Amino acid sequence: MAAGATSLTASEYIVHHLAHLNTSGAPQKNIVDFSIINLDTVFFSVAMAVLAGWLMHRAARKVSAGVPGRFVGAIEALVEFVYEQARSIVKGDVSYVAPLALSAFVWIVFMNALDLVPVDLLPVLGSLVGLDYMRVVPTADLNAPMAMSIVVLLASLYFGIKTKGGGGFAHELISAPFGPKLVLMPFNLLLQIIEYLAKTVALGMRLFGNMFAGELLFMLIALLGASATWWGFGMHFVAGMGWAIFHILIVLLQGFIFMMLTLVYLGQAHEHH
Repeated sequence: MAAGATSLTASEYIVHHLAHLNTSGAPQKNIVDFSIINLDTVFFSVAMAVLAGWLMHRAARKVSAGVPGRFVGAIEALVEFVYEQARSIVKGDVSYVAPLALSAFVWIVFMNALDLVPVDLLPVLGSLVGLDYMRVVPTADLNAPMAMSIVVLLASLYFGIKTKGGGGFAHELISAPFGPKLVLMPFNLLLQIIEYLAKTVALGMRLFGNMFAGELLFMLIALLGASATWWGFGMHFVAGMGWAIFHILIVLLQGFIFMMLTLVYLGQAHEHH
């Protein structure tokens, strides 16, 4: 939040808090703009990746033959859970699939958890060093969820070719779902392309939509405290506390859904039609 933002109207406050710190130096006008880079999304997503990687590495180094502590036990339970889910969904070698799903879950949960930080805290700290705009939650920026869903798409194409071979994969593209008849091959290919694109867009948009809505609701709750009345502060505290507690479930659930859909899509890539 920029200096003097306390004098903003409710609509100006929301618009200001939805603006990214980007390479153009001005608020982004379109939700999709390939000419600029949202620096805040890049910074916080990389920071959460480093933090998540450090914690997982720390847990791995603490593993011993004895009884694990609570931290190591929790990480071991999570790894075992993801591995079992991968084995039940993917019909094949999961030595690469399970780590990808685990990484997606942990990384998304860490990025989502930034939504629990008080909505004005980091923007105000940023304004002290001259950063007029800042959005903290990377998954509330469409670019990050879509980038992750594109990685899942590329992984599914890779495992599809690896499992079936280049010829088998190409044959499936033109023979499913209507059969290998010559007249139906263009329709099969078109439907396959639409299916891949639809799954990719849906995977990214689902995560983005839920986290964007949660971020926006935190902003609306923050406006209650700006009324400078006792009931405004009271409603701000009660609503903020209630939504934060409920949002913990959303933070975990969205990571879980993305992980499970990743496993489903990669499992489909291993299947022969």
